[in-house]
Amino acid sequence: QVQLVESGGGLVQPGGSLRLSCAASGSIFRIKTMGWYRQAPGKQREFVAAITSGGSTNYADSVEGRFTISRDNAKNTVYLQMNSLQPEDTAVYLCNVEWYLRPQSYWGQGTQVTVSS
Repeated sequence: QVQLVESGGGLVQPGGSLRLSCAASGSIFRIKTMGWYRQAPGKQREFVAAITSGGSTNYADSVEGRFTISRDNAKNTVYLQMNSLQPEDTAVYLCNVEWYLRPQSYWGQGTQVTVSS
């Protein structure tokens, strides 16, 4: 069974930093894309960042220059380094993973990030 486990969320003050991790397991296939989405209360889920198997990255305009996505292919783990956090970054952050030769992507349970003074 595919399982994605996120960690690293917490409470930080504006300007602070957090590093999120997502470890994927349960598939023998290679991972194609790993990414992060977020959802705040009363708002739609939005794309944050993604990284391909070849290391290409994409970022939402709202986090460009502040967040960095990376991956460890040997560990099937994706990371999101979040710097200069702002109150508007407060949300549940969810990991999403797509494997080659699988018909769908998978979601983690999410980890809460709260930015407040």
